[in-house]
This record gives sequence, C-alpha cells and structure tokens, in this order.
Amino acid sequence: MGLGAAPLEASSATAFAAMFKALGDPVRLRLLSMIASAPGGEICVCDLSGAFHLTGPTISHHLRILREAGLVNSDRRGTWVYYRAVPATLILLAGLLHGSA
Repeated sequence: MGLGAAPLEASSATAFAAMFKALGDPVRLRLLSMIASAPGGEICVCDLSGAFHLTGPTISHHLRILREAGLVNSDRRGTWVYYRAVPATLILLAGLLHGSA
C-alpha cells in the first residue's frame, strides 16, 4: 500500500523508517546502487572498497547497516564477502513511494 492509500501501521512505519535511515547516508546509497547494478546481481566487497576513500572497517560498517535494514544479503566465500540486493525489499520501498505497495 502506498503512502497515499492509507495510514501506515506503527510496525510498518518502524520497518520502513529503518530502511530509509539506512539509505539516508550517501555512502550507503552509493553502495546499494553499486550492489544492485552489479553484473550477475552480486559484487565482492573487494570491488566495493576501491570506489571510496574509506577504510575497510568503515565500508564493512555501512554494509552491515544495509544488511540489518534488509536491503542486502551477503555470503562469505573464502576470504571475501559477496553482496546482493534484496529485490523484494527494493520493490516494497518503491511501491510505498509510488503508491502501489
């Protein structure tokens, strides 16, 4: 249900607020954009880190916030972690803003 269709329930508002808060940082918004647009639908953290003038732990912090907000998933392969966007969550956010969720 979109924002104009009916008032959000408190629990839905809390969940959406966490997602929007996660996206409220330019670094996290760029990270999500890079992950969502990655060829094959996933990208290694090693390929994300080079795009920023930030330390590895700082990038990991931002990725953890995106993961906790349900915007990305990850899995470890050897020494690297690979990230994927969660399409259902992105569709839900888009629907909320568009008015069709």
